[in-house]
Amino acid sequence: MKARLAILFPLFIIAANSFAQKFTLNGYVRDSLSGETLIGASLAIRESGRGVNTNQYGFYSLTLEKGTYHFVGSFIGYQSRDITINLNSDQQLNIDLLPQSFLMNNVTVTGRKRESNVKAAQMGRIDLSMATAKSLPALFGEVDILKTLQLLPGVRNAGEGNAGFYVRGGGPDQNLILLDDAVVYNTGHLFGFFSVFNSDAVKNLTLIKGGMPAQYGGRLSSVVDIAMKEGNINKTQVDAGIGLIASRFSIQGPLKKDKASYIISARRTYIDALLKPFIKKTSSFHGSGYYFYDLNAKMNYKFSEKDRLYLSGYFGRDVFDFRNAKRSFSTSIPWGNSTGTVRWNHVYNKKLFSNLSLVYNDYQFVFEGTQNDFNLKLSSGIRDVNAKFDFDFYPLPEHKIKFGALYTYHNFTPSVASGRQDTTRFRPANASVKHAGEAAIYVQDDWDISSKIKLNYGVRYGTFTQLGRYTLYKKDANGNRTDSTVYGRGQVVKSYGGIEPRATIRIAISDNSSLKAAITRNLQYIHLVSNAGTTLPTDLWVPSTFNVKPQISWQYAAGYFQNFQNNTFETSLELYYKQMQNQIEYKEGYTPSLTDPEEEFVFGKGWSYGAELFINKVKGKLTGWIGYTLSYTWRQFPDLNKGEKYPSKFDRRHDLSVVGTYLLNNKWKFSSVFVFGTGNAMSLPERFYFVSGVLTQEYSRINAYRMKAYHRLDLSAVYTPVQKKKRNHTGEWVFSVYNVYSRLNPYFIYFDQQGSVVNGNLQVEAKQVSLFPVIPSVTYNVHF
Repeated sequence: MKARLAILFPLFIIAANSFAQKFTLNGYVRDSLSGETLIGASLAIRESGRGVNTNQYGFYSLTLEKGTYHFVGSFIGYQSRDITINLNSDQQLNIDLLPQSFLMNNVTVTGRKRESNVKAAQMGRIDLSMATAKSLPALFGEVDILKTLQLLPGVRNAGEGNAGFYVRGGGPDQNLILLDDAVVYNTGHLFGFFSVFNSDAVKNLTLIKGGMPAQYGGRLSSVVDIAMKEGNINKTQVDAGIGLIASRFSIQGPLKKDKASYIISARRTYIDALLKPFIKKTSSFHGSGYYFYDLNAKMNYKFSEKDRLYLSGYFGRDVFDFRNAKRSFSTSIPWGNSTGTVRWNHVYNKKLFSNLSLVYNDYQFVFEGTQNDFNLKLSSGIRDVNAKFDFDFYPLPEHKIKFGALYTYHNFTPSVASGRQDTTRFRPANASVKHAGEAAIYVQDDWDISSKIKLNYGVRYGTFTQLGRYTLYKKDANGNRTDSTVYGRGQVVKSYGGIEPRATIRIAISDNSSLKAAITRNLQYIHLVSNAGTTLPTDLWVPSTFNVKPQISWQYAAGYFQNFQNNTFETSLELYYKQMQNQIEYKEGYTPSLTDPEEEFVFGKGWSYGAELFINKVKGKLTGWIGYTLSYTWRQFPDLNKGEKYPSKFDRRHDLSVVGTYLLNNKWKFSSVFVFGTGNAMSLPERFYFVSGVLTQEYSRINAYRMKAYHRLDLSAVYTPVQKKKRNHTGEWVFSVYNVYSRLNPYFIYFDQQGSVVNGNLQVEAKQVSLFPVIPSVTYNVHF
């Protein structure tokens, strides 16, 4: 009898819940000035605290029993809005929030009650404000959102000035970086010193470094999801900035009032133009130069309250030209990304929202060199075509279900060479072009089990198939080809697949503290193989193939989260452990060649573990954070380092960042950044000896040494003149000093030889190369 009651009781609850009279409230949360939808805005019931957050397109849906409710609509940096609704039928309500920056200076705005740090189930998620990124000091005054991410615990930089980053012991290829659903394969301009993302065109940036939801996949470590602005739908707006090495220009506005809008944003450096007058035409380097540029464009059209269309694109290029007239040598190295996205939002009913995305992205790197009448051209790249269908389903206030599917066709070109000598052209058959198809389906649920327990759980199943045309060679022990198998176009060469379960749970201890835990399994089917510690455009993206298996990771994380002084301070302490299989490195003694890169790979495992402390002050005139990470990252390969474990090049024992912003008055705002990190691991020669009169080096074990510790202090001040007369534009001056005390941080180490063996005075000395001393800069921004 008791067993029957145990089975029937939950069924009775579900049935009673179903027959209760309920209605649905849905709509969009928007910026009242520009009409931009707000991602992650909150709509909460004042009495119970329960509610819903908007999705990636600003849409929300909430189903409740019949009655009168008092809601609070809120978003960080916006004035909260109280709304009373008599819910006696299905209703649509679009909520407009007023930005804090528009309010009078003597009005205090607290934004939403910042409880997501302790209330949300998601671990390791950080939403970065563009206002925060723009207020911090920057190299040459160029605002860089990826460098701002590197100031957060668990995220470490790839080196001085580099836009690449490592998350919890993973490599730069283990971060999924999305721009309006398009994967960005190379994130750096100027060989990685600046990121490709123009902050004027960015609307929202979300970092997820632990407990990755099932909607994301294909990478092991993190997700950086970047949404472009949609464009001001109410009025035309122009923003521009002039800095030391680059200028920016953005224009946005309505195409059709309340129906369509657009934004176009462009940026270009002018290092080449500034240096050109100082290089004489008689100089052997006349004609050399470097510059980069990028262009973001987006438009959207609202056909009805149920249908919206978005078109967005990015195009960026770096161009490096070098000329040496004395040696009749010249080289040109262009590289860059191109992306295009078409998205269609459709609201099927009050509870079901969908988005269909069609994405094209292309990354190409070309090296072309000419000396006298000899020409050589090397190129590599990756091109994708992607289709993705996502659904948001809001069946009950306690559940937010998301599910979807995607398919991507990859085209990899790891290495292609061609050349010309006089009138003779040659094109060796070394083009290792590879094709692959990647597919996935997923479902996840954000479930409020009770007021104290919240669970986000889901599962993802993905497949990856290497496709022909392809020739698979069999080789003997000496590496000689003995046989081959030829696969025709579209023919399956090798398939992989696997289930990726994801779960995070939050258990509330009190109104301002909670415990969280997460477990995730991730598979990664494409890989960036590098012979250096930084993400350079010469690195190769390669797919999983007959010989290269997908990377696999399990990550476990737990943390304690607490807010203090009415949510003025947000604090967290997170612990993590990550296992990684099928890691890829080049074999010992590798030198670049035109053979298939797969022939030079070795495979092993990795693991990392650590603790992350985060203290974030979010209210008052003084805001900022302290982030500290203690971490260990190891690799072990049977074919490297005599099979013994060694610290990964991504290993950094201590990492500290202190960030502060002080609002003095309505004219001046000051910011500072201090960073400290353990030096990068590296291998060094331990012995020098002569073999047949040639100086030979004997290296240490892998990464047995470390560079000096890295530390730096940056300062900035933003001056906004107060207009005595009303004008159609506003302006601000940004003064910044990078590396205030001119710390010579090591970039790399090399060994210099002086003297000779013959004279008996040969000396070998290690020397350090540093890049940036103290660098002051000034930028002027204007807004119309």
